Amino acid sequence: MHELAWTPPTLQEGLRVLDLIGILAFALSGALLAVRKRFDLFGVLVLGCVTAVGGGAVRDTLTGQTPPLFLRDEIYLWTALLGSGLAFGFGERLARFERTLSVFDSLGLALFAASGAIGAINFGLGPLGVIFVGMLSGVGGGIIRDLIANEVPEVMYRRDQLYATAAAAGAATVWLLFSHLPPFQAQLSGAALVLLVRWISRRGWVRLPVRRLPGERA
Repeated sequence: MHELAWTPPTLQEGLRVLDLIGILAFALSGALLAVRKRFDLFGVLVLGCVTAVGGGAVRDTLTGQTPPLFLRDEIYLWTALLGSGLAFGFGERLARFERTLSVFDSLGLALFAASGAIGAINFGLGPLGVIFVGMLSGVGGGIIRDLIANEVPEVMYRRDQLYATAAAAGAATVWLLFSHLPPFQAQLSGAALVLLVRWISRRGWVRLPVRRLPGERA
C-alpha cells in the first residue's frame, strides 16, 4: 500500500489563503462595528461584506483585474458572510473585549496592503504606484465601513494609531523585498511590518504631526 506524500502548497494557494484570512478579518471588523451600532441582521451582513471586499475591489480595479476577484470567485463572499454571521451571533461576547475590533482590523489591513502591493508589482507599476495601491487596498474597506456607519474614517485623524502609514510601509517593504525573496515571503514580511507599526503606534511610541491654525486649542 502506497503512502500519500505530503506536497507543500503552491504560491497561488498560499496567497489565496492569506487573502481569505484578510477577508474574514475585515468581515469580523465591519460586522462588529455594525453590532455596536445596533444594526439589524441585514445591516450587519452588508457592512461586514462591504468592509471585507472593499479593499480587494480597490486593488483589483487599480491593477486592471475586472470584474473584481470577489465576483469571479464566490468563496470570498461566502467567507465574508461567514465572518459577518459569526460577529452577529457572538457580537455581544466579542464586544466585551475592547481590543477585539482593533485586532481584526489590523490583521485585515496588513494582509490587504501586502496583497495589493503584490498585485501592483505584477501589473508592472513603479515603487510609488505599488505603495499607493497597497495603501488603498488596506484602508479602502475600513473607509467604506466608517462612512456607511456614519463615522469619520480613522485614517483621516487618528495620528496616534498609524493606519494608512502602516499600510504604506508594508507595501513599500513588499516592493523592496520582492526581487530578493519569493513573493509569498515578501508578502508575509510586508504584512508583518504593518502589524509591527500598528503595535508600536498603539503604544504611543510614534505619532504623526498635526498642523494647527492660530488660535486653535492643542
